Amino acid sequence: MTELSRCERTSRLLVARLDALASVVSQLRHAEAERLVELASIATMHAVALETLQAERAEAIWREAHARHPELPEVVVELPERIAA
Repeated sequence: MTELSRCERTSRLLVARLDALASVVSQLRHAEAERLVELASIATMHAVALETLQAERAEAIWREAHARHPELPEVVVELPERIAA
């Protein structure tokens, strides 16, 4: 698998995960919804650290998800520049 295809696959997975969360967020308590979004943000940070997703693309995905689904809880996603050696 090439780096580009790995990045595209990771992007699609993140978009799908955020869309799925948005579809059930109204059925959850706020704390539960926040926790699921927080877990997605941690997965995003790991993907960026492992270089399977570019930081700029990750930020764009999160911005677009919140634009499409304003009901998603806001979670600060602190993306690392690269994994520590």
